[in-house]
Amino acid sequence: MSLCESGNMFFRRALLLCSRSSLWRHFAYQAPGGERRLPESCRGVPGVWNVHHDCKLYPRTCVSMVRFYSQDDTGMQAWVSPENSGDSAKIQTLPSIKRDAPYEPPVLEEPVTGVWNEVADQRLPYHEKLLACHSPVDVLDLSGQYTMTLKRSSNTLGRVWEAFKAMPENQRSYQLQLVYEHPAFRDLCLRIMSDAHKMKQSDAPYCLLALVRLGVPQRSRVVQTLLRVTQERLNEFNERSLSVLASCLENMQSCRNVDALKEALRLLISDRAPTIQSVMALQSLMRCVGRESPAGLKKSLEEKAISMADQFTLPNTQYMFVTLASINFFSKPLLDICRNKLIESVHCVPFGRLLQVLKACAALEYRDHRMLSAIAEYLESTFGVWTSKQLVLFLLAFEEMGFRPASLMDMVAEKFIRDPTPFTQKNLMAILKTYSSLSHLPQHHRREFLDSVTSLLESYLPRMTRVELLKAVFFLCILGHFPSTPLEKLLHEDALSELVSGDGDHLWANRQKLHYIDLCLRLDHPSSPIKVPSGSLAPHPTQPTPAASAVLIEVLQNILGEGAVQEAVLLENGYFLDCVITPPPRTPEPVGVSDESSAPEPCRSLAVLNVHASSFCLESRHPRGLLAVKLRHLKALGYPPVLVHRDEFETLSYEEKEQLLRSLICSVTEEGSSGQSVRASEGAGG
Repeated sequence: MSLCESGNMFFRRALLLCSRSSLWRHFAYQAPGGERRLPESCRGVPGVWNVHHDCKLYPRTCVSMVRFYSQDDTGMQAWVSPENSGDSAKIQTLPSIKRDAPYEPPVLEEPVTGVWNEVADQRLPYHEKLLACHSPVDVLDLSGQYTMTLKRSSNTLGRVWEAFKAMPENQRSYQLQLVYEHPAFRDLCLRIMSDAHKMKQSDAPYCLLALVRLGVPQRSRVVQTLLRVTQERLNEFNERSLSVLASCLENMQSCRNVDALKEALRLLISDRAPTIQSVMALQSLMRCVGRESPAGLKKSLEEKAISMADQFTLPNTQYMFVTLASINFFSKPLLDICRNKLIESVHCVPFGRLLQVLKACAALEYRDHRMLSAIAEYLESTFGVWTSKQLVLFLLAFEEMGFRPASLMDMVAEKFIRDPTPFTQKNLMAILKTYSSLSHLPQHHRREFLDSVTSLLESYLPRMTRVELLKAVFFLCILGHFPSTPLEKLLHEDALSELVSGDGDHLWANRQKLHYIDLCLRLDHPSSPIKVPSGSLAPHPTQPTPAASAVLIEVLQNILGEGAVQEAVLLENGYFLDCVITPPPRTPEPVGVSDESSAPEPCRSLAVLNVHASSFCLESRHPRGLLAVKLRHLKALGYPPVLVHRDEFETLSYEEKEQLLRSLICSVTEEGSSGQSVRASEGAGG
């Protein structure tokens, strides 16, 4: 065997085992002009590409032109075998490359492995292999086998984030650590950082979004570089790129580059708002402008959203509530449009999104009784589908808006009575808060519900803090229930000293709760031996109360006379009354039996309360927690209450106000007289 034949066989076998970096690159020498050429002795060797004088061998970071397989017209790979290696005319040449087009040879879509059983897998384009990866580490492992162009770097980084987002919650921390430690991730960041200014306008915001969502520090060089690049090329961004950038900036911390980019984005949005075509892009841009954006910009975005209302899908409708809440912008027309679409398809909305809608409505103070009733009816019709935790979360959202779904609350109470074990301590506290705040007890199972709540509460007593115990007892007292075991533990000397010591808002809140517990024990349950020590109640936790309405006082004085109306009365127990009236004695019609039966009834003082709408449940006259307790206690103190709805009262004319007050006073007086008659007849019968 000649020396030339031995050399040929050596190079053929070496090429079968080589990696992407060709061995010929190491033998090439640097020619004048910067190009690398093969030595004369190595040219014409069968089994490799013939490299001409005008063909460059790219360094490792770019594309190597030396390959040991070619690509035919049908896209099939043909390895150059030793049998045809001697005929250089049979060796296929690379496709011609246009100088003015971006260079990306088709043969580079698959890595060089030299393994026969992987040829079919090598034919897959890089993007398809990328989509087949299901973990961030798999994506990075794949990227390490390819030459990374800027487009591939952007796609790889986006796929890392998508794969990470799809991972289970309990695996994300470990996967993120693996991503940070992977050498390919460092190479990706370095490539993006060095060539960010060469990126297409559609790639830069996606790379920035992926890095931020993966938790790369905001002050890192790669993130700050992308922020600067997006500032410089912001005017080139299309609608979709602006939407991605807005989603990225939404949760980024304030810094010079972020603040400058947000301000520039606001100016750009104000100019481009009329031309926005995508609802999703519009919502992303609305969130990006933030709470501090000018009212004029918010108004123009609102008008654009209303003009696109016909394009709203159900997810767009749900997300519009969240978007408006994020920028703190109350738009009644836009919210009504979304409400109507939501009511039509409420059965298609999943739990998480439905809860987000309710929280957004609470933040915007958008309390629409029609929408809330539709949601409550949907929950009732699918009651068996929801878990105890989901039902509790819905009730908390309803309570925050003052909406009382009586039927749904009765169903939850019955479920609690049947099996209270699924309800955790947190769920129990939420149940107590909701039912006491809305002043609701099941109509037919009041005693069973309170007993079940008390039994579960006592099981959680060993692990409850003093503040949690105080809240639980306070909620039960609002409902008119006084379990002895929790009360005794709460009113123990050590517990009270901890609750009333220190300073700050929590001290005032604790004293106020203890004050109401003391009132409920003395007025609702006077026979109870448990009493709140007076030392824990001082100083008296009363809030300043505005003066009574001058118009209300004037109308009452016109009806009853000036001497019968006493303004701004503060009772000894801390209750404030807008005024106390003493109506004239009512003489009943004679029944013809004795003169005593026609004697006038004794005068009784009535407490007039000018109550705000927020003290009632939504769209009803059902009083909420503390107002219900106050009404109960005023009756016990001998002051039957006359409730005046402040908002409605102010909209009436003077004659209508006078007529309303006369009817309210008469109804309360008649109710008190009938109650006295019933009690007298019961006493006579006894």
